[in-house]
Amino acid sequence: MSSKPRDKRTSIEDVVASLEDGMTIGIGGWGPRRKPMALIRAIRNSDLKDLTIVSWGGADVGLLARAGKIRKLVYAFVSLDSVPLEPNFQKARQEKSIPEIVEIDEGMFQTGLLAASQRMPFLPMRAGLGSDVLVNNPDIKTVASPYPDADGEFEKFTAVPALRLDVALIHMNRADQHGNASYLGPDPYFDDLFAMAADRVFVTTEQIVDTAGLTVDTPVQRVLINRIMVDGVVETPNGAHFTTCTPDYERDEKFQKAYAAAAKDDESWAAFEARFLNGDEAAYQSAVQEFHAQEENK
Repeated sequence: MSSKPRDKRTSIEDVVASLEDGMTIGIGGWGPRRKPMALIRAIRNSDLKDLTIVSWGGADVGLLARAGKIRKLVYAFVSLDSVPLEPNFQKARQEKSIPEIVEIDEGMFQTGLLAASQRMPFLPMRAGLGSDVLVNNPDIKTVASPYPDADGEFEKFTAVPALRLDVALIHMNRADQHGNASYLGPDPYFDDLFAMAADRVFVTTEQIVDTAGLTVDTPVQRVLINRIMVDGVVETPNGAHFTTCTPDYERDEKFQKAYAAAAKDDESWAAFEARFLNGDEAAYQSAVQEFHAQEENK
């Protein structure tokens, strides 16, 4: 048997074709930062439905919510930073078009991924106690420590349920053909936890490089995702647009402003979809280039 690592290169289309209705999909990144937007756009254009989405959300959640893809949403926030509340998510919440909502504390979200990564049904933590998180999510239970504290009391904790994922979608700066992947920006976010919490993992990347190239001029600890975690890797230049992918590019504020403005009414949104979203990824990237060319000529 050969010990040579498997070539896991695949395509956006093949990744989306492998997904199924009703899946629980975790989306890496953080708000408007390093989101796997090329895959999100493809899912939006697919026939997939009734998805459970788990995300520290940004435009990923907004696009899928506007397209009616989400049956259940588990999130800590959904923001575009310079647009504090993601407008398509806001519309979905106001219209109650997402059937099931689970809003939890950011730390509880991390603990849920940790529990799933360790194949535990839950992990205890103090966050959530005395807050409306437990009022709004009565399914989240509390648990008493089996060990007494110094005063002989058995302290109560929030029992954060595991956030088990069928699939995790992650965008990284660089990857090799085997699925090893590195981030070059200031923060790994929690992409490794998404990967370890999932049954299958797909990584999109700005560039596929030779394995040795992952650590050229880059500390080895920035190789966040190892090939054992990954089922497929897709080279998608500019694939996190319009979110950040530091240092390759920052957030496209002009485009984000146009996105937010279009989300305000159905007619504007339909025009935005027709211009940017209804084609494949190549058509999207071409339309974005045309948008900026027009902006520069104003």
